[in-house]
Amino acid sequence: MSQTPENEAVQQKIDELIEVAGITENQALIRSIVSTGIGLGEDGADRLNLKITSAAVEEMRNAFRLFAPHRGEHKVTIFGSARTQREDPLWLLAEEVATKMAEHDWFVVTGAGPGIMEAASHGAGEQHALGVSIRLPFEESPNMVIAADDRQVSMKYFFTRKLMLVKESRGFVCLPGGFGTMDELFELLTLQQTGKMIPVPIVLVDHPDGTFWSRFKTYIEQELDAAGMISPNDLDRVLITSDADAAADEITGFWRNYDSLRWFGTELVLRLRAEPTDEEVASLNEQFAHLIADGSFEKTTARPAEVRDNDVPEAPRLVFTPAQRRIGELHRIIRALNALESAPQRAAKPSQ
Repeated sequence: MSQTPENEAVQQKIDELIEVAGITENQALIRSIVSTGIGLGEDGADRLNLKITSAAVEEMRNAFRLFAPHRGEHKVTIFGSARTQREDPLWLLAEEVATKMAEHDWFVVTGAGPGIMEAASHGAGEQHALGVSIRLPFEESPNMVIAADDRQVSMKYFFTRKLMLVKESRGFVCLPGGFGTMDELFELLTLQQTGKMIPVPIVLVDHPDGTFWSRFKTYIEQELDAAGMISPNDLDRVLITSDADAAADEITGFWRNYDSLRWFGTELVLRLRAEPTDEEVASLNEQFAHLIADGSFEKTTARPAEVRDNDVPEAPRLVFTPAQRRIGELHRIIRALNALESAPQRAAKPSQ
């Protein structure tokens, strides 16, 4: 649709506003955001829709500012019930897992509330705890570990909160919880299954005598898998454990050799920490032929766009064309890459 003279005038004013504000980077995106806001007014959007839009954008901005000083740092999000009491073994287990992650120099992100969230914040300690809380009429205020404004942000909407709890982290730990915890876990699994989120490790933690996650797995296998509603073995990407060390090792080990990925059309580039040998690439092609739509795994160098964006251009790379309906199985390839003899012995910081 061509612009009317009036719209051209508006765009000119927006450009002038961007210049006055001194914004020099990502001007096209800023222009799009401002134009969309004005467009809502032109559409005659009602007050409720405008309030939702305004609050959502403001909340996302506040969350971006919270996480900005920690860009490039390890982050793990821990989910669990707000109703778990301090004397509960699960409270102590969440605290232990968070402590282990902080010892690995990972930041621990939680929903900033009581229960498992408070346990994880306490285990991480003030220097490694960050929170994204939700404003509810019956919920307690953010726990004291992360009460300071530079450690937590408060949100009105669940959808913006869930976005930030997921977007910033490169590993996830879930302990038993209610509707909220299950909602968060199922969203994670959906994003992983559909390829709408980069592959990440997911750990389900319960106390040694607990049956919460074992029964969850049984339900998934006997109801969803058996009925063909999910792909077979979709839960293979998830570790179920009662051991805090095993949980921490699963999260950190996922980044042992795998660094990041980037799509170029139908081709997927996997960035690594160590270059695989020709024999290892041949083995990967044989092992994962069923996940490749066309061609094979091939070594490659950084594309011009990656160099331009400073997207870890120095990292070794493999490129291949994944089968579209098997994209949820990327975690299998990543685990194989981490197990290569050429892979580093210790995990590194993932690229953000």
